[in-house]
Amino acid sequence: MTSPLDRLARRIRDLEQELEDELGEKRRIFRYRLERRRVVFEADVLARHRAAREKLSGFLARTRLLVLLTAPFIYALVLPLALLDLSVMLYQAVCFPVYGIEKVPRRDYIILDRRHLQYLNGLQKLNCVYCGYANGVIGWVREVASRTEAYWCPIKHARRVAEPHLRYPGFADFGDETDFQEGLAARRAALRGEDGTGG
Repeated sequence: MTSPLDRLARRIRDLEQELEDELGEKRRIFRYRLERRRVVFEADVLARHRAAREKLSGFLARTRLLVLLTAPFIYALVLPLALLDLSVMLYQAVCFPVYGIEKVPRRDYIILDRRHLQYLNGLQKLNCVYCGYANGVIGWVREVASRTEAYWCPIKHARRVAEPHLRYPGFADFGDETDFQEGLAARRAALRGEDGTGG
């Protein structure tokens, strides 16, 4: 018998597939395709995009001074993000094989494809690369952390968690020592892909 949590997880997977189908429809509408992770627009669409590009001088002229002055604070975060990226890369490379946990492919999270949009000027492309990197690193680190938590301490919290990761519903309930002790091996097997669901 499937639990309510299993049914919710299945609905989430169905919604993710529906989202992917919708993205495929957008690719058709905006006339581009993906070739080996690279975006390829049709030639007339590229020409239209280039014609719509705002010159950097106009872009900077209409940007408020206070907004420009915040740029160093934003870009200074690239250093701790890169250090976090490198640290988690090392952590995953050393620890996940020992635990038998399937590694999280970094390339599935850090996606820098907006630079292919020809209607963006150079600064807009740089900003998009930065945001793609920053959010990608954070998303990737969250997935690595969720697999670690699922291995070591798959117990729900007593309080509500804002936006829990996808493994969280399958954790043992707070205070249920029996489910924690008896379910730990099965939860670890799921991380190794031994139940057929993958990590």
